[in-house]
Amino acid sequence: METPVNKHSDSSMRQVVYRQFGERDVLQVVTSDIPTPAEKQVLIRVHGAGLNPIDWKTRKGFGFVAQQIESSLPWTPGYDVAGEVVAIGEGVTTLAPGDRVMGMIGFPLNGGGYSAYALATADELAIVPEELDLVTAGALPLAALTAWQALFEVAKLEPGQKILVHAGAGGVGHFAVQFALTRGAHVIATASAGNRDFLSKLGVHEVIDYHTTDIVDECYGLDVVLDLVGGDTGKRSLRTLGENGMLVTIPTITADEIVSAAEDLGLRAHGMTVRPDVFHLDEIAELIEHGDVKVHVEKAFTLDQVAQAHDLLEGGHVRGKLVLDCR
Repeated sequence: METPVNKHSDSSMRQVVYRQFGERDVLQVVTSDIPTPAEKQVLIRVHGAGLNPIDWKTRKGFGFVAQQIESSLPWTPGYDVAGEVVAIGEGVTTLAPGDRVMGMIGFPLNGGGYSAYALATADELAIVPEELDLVTAGALPLAALTAWQALFEVAKLEPGQKILVHAGAGGVGHFAVQFALTRGAHVIATASAGNRDFLSKLGVHEVIDYHTTDIVDECYGLDVVLDLVGGDTGKRSLRTLGENGMLVTIPTITADEIVSAAEDLGLRAHGMTVRPDVFHLDEIAELIEHGDVKVHVEKAFTLDQVAQAHDLLEGGHVRGKLVLDCR
């Protein structure tokens, strides 16, 4: 049950909702009853909730999720959370109150991350390494899983291969370049000039300024291209592939046309949609624990600043990730 935001009590929580699709001003902070975990569920006191492009696209009424939830608004967005387990439901044996956890929750139709407390199923959650604070950890799951699954499940990246990552300094991109480096690949990334040093410090071998340089002139014979931009960029990137190379494109809106263009050229391209996978999250957490991968948060916002966060998110050109501090 929702109540006006100023009537807060120990049994209630603050969360973001929207009752209709639209611009960022549809985002409201309300108070609701703290939910009780059902069987196999866990209640998390959320510290960090990551923001992802799907959040603003759905808020505007774009895409598959918006079509599915249109008749069940109001809705609380957010798929990325990290925090502390405060209660567990029947049948949960892998987690206990006090555990520090992170996960991609409620995907795709339930959401619920932009909230002081959130429900998740136990099999969506991984333990957060001690090296990572919980607000920062909230920025990790969806973007990191997207990069991991694109590189290692779809493209099957191997040591010594050459990979181009478009938008290498962004949310998915900055994870992808680091994962590729841990696998022993030669990593090339596109970025604006202002992100050259950032990517170089992560270990990227070559940084191409997409404002001044045509990738087709610079790259050829690539084994893998991770296209995080889509459209004409994705289609032009096909020309950088080697005979047995593969392009993986993430933006769903242009995936079909890029795959078709690849077929016309006798090349391989695949679209993909991320899915929750706690085993992948565990592997990623191990890389963070060993210092091989870092999570970069450009800015953290409070729940009350969610509209500002969406404004920055929708504008693009974020270095790394944005996160809501829900404490």
